[in-house]
Amino acid sequence: MNSKTINRIYEKLHKSLPDARSELIYQNPFQLLVSVILSAQATDKSVNAVTPDLFKKHPTPEAFIALGETKLKKSIQTIGLAPTKAKNIIKTCKILLEKFGGNIPDNREELESLPGVGRKTANVVLNEGFDQPTIAVDTHVFRLANRTGLAPGKNVLETELKLLEVTPKKWLKQAHRYLILHGRYICKAKNYLCTECVIKRECEYPDKNI
Repeated sequence: MNSKTINRIYEKLHKSLPDARSELIYQNPFQLLVSVILSAQATDKSVNAVTPDLFKKHPTPEAFIALGETKLKKSIQTIGLAPTKAKNIIKTCKILLEKFGGNIPDNREELESLPGVGRKTANVVLNEGFDQPTIAVDTHVFRLANRTGLAPGKNVLETELKLLEVTPKKWLKQAHRYLILHGRYICKAKNYLCTECVIKRECEYPDKNI
């Protein structure tokens, strides 16, 4: 796929999703970090059903530590993987206070040192929380990048690096938001909506319905 086609893809996605942003509900980097940890193998909808009340009652790392792992696990039990996530969040809160003065690190190395934070989570926090040009490759982005021919890769890291390479600089800060939302609602795993797709003419998928 040539650079003109790639730029045109982003132009069309921008036009269709001008206000693209994370669908997680949060008010600061700490809430974003917790929300993204909770969203692993879960939907944003299930996380958003829990976090507004959770953050209202426990707005800081100190408040989460005071709540404790057992009560936190009960509060997030509807999300899935609650025991592991509760343990990781409490550990993360302690590290934030001990090593970072309660602040959220704004670099990948320190973010990925926190329990429950992998590369994808770090990318989301860096992009959404600190406006850095990172691209978080989840299942939606991986599928879309491979299906369309935008950035084929055998795994998420390969696709991420390819996306960073081919995405025009002007689109880097918004790229993962466009790709996630388009993959989530249009370029779905099943029943994908080619007839409603704004980039169907640029797409290299052989069975698209133009």
